[in-house]
Amino acid sequence: MQTIATLLTWRNLINLIDILVIWFLIYELIMLIRGTRAIQLFKGILVIILIKIVSWYVGLSTVSWLMDQVINWGVIAIVVIFQPEIRRGLEHLGRGTLFARNKTANEQEEEMIKQLDQAIQYMSKRRIGALISIQMDTGLEEYIETGIPMDADITGALLINTFIPNTPLHDGAVIIKNNRIAVAAAYLPLSDSKLIPKELGTRHRAAVGISEVTDALTIVISEETGEVSITKDNELLRNMSQKDYLKFMRAHLYKKKEEHKDRGLFGYLLTKIHWQGGKHSER
Repeated sequence: MQTIATLLTWRNLINLIDILVIWFLIYELIMLIRGTRAIQLFKGILVIILIKIVSWYVGLSTVSWLMDQVINWGVIAIVVIFQPEIRRGLEHLGRGTLFARNKTANEQEEEMIKQLDQAIQYMSKRRIGALISIQMDTGLEEYIETGIPMDADITGALLINTFIPNTPLHDGAVIIKNNRIAVAAAYLPLSDSKLIPKELGTRHRAAVGISEVTDALTIVISEETGEVSITKDNELLRNMSQKDYLKFMRAHLYKKKEEHKDRGLFGYLLTKIHWQGGKHSER
């Protein structure tokens, strides 16, 4: 008991809080830059720090001095290079969402699914081709950068108008991020898989392609047949009925949010981090 009392001192409690805050800030930094090109730069910084530690331990004084200069002057370079991520982080802090719990996640997801269903039904019946990718855990920033920014609420009418043929935004993919339409006319990577049926066009290859490199859920509507397909985790599900795709979307989108529901700060800190990072058209 005396040992436990010795450990549970105010000073040790402060040290524990200090460590948790540092880990939380590191986690936030990684979450802000995941899925972006900045993640490669972040890995480069880690390599430089590793070289510095090894050179200091081995006794390579010249290499150690050189790494010191890179680190000292690199602070200015980091501010310039990571400017978009720093700005995004400050906006995140300004909205006060770091400690917020997402209690209405399922309601938000259900509203999104409702609007998607409205658009899917309209376009499928009229054979309007569409490609809609929903970001899950893996960031899609690399592909969002290729599209035309929208930052709009998800509505069936907006999605339908986006994919109307011969309009400026109908080619390419709509990418949904954080329950909002992030961009339209975005490029997604084409799959080289030989297993894709030859009758399927570029939209389906792009949908399979994004599923090969991310965990995004992607909806495809064929303009030739009106068939609704979904890709996820390198799997192509074809000719889905309304009941089928609604059940599939609820299963995956609800699950993603339920994992974080009411877990608070410590659950948020323990969330798994995935690093990975869309406009290909189909006539």
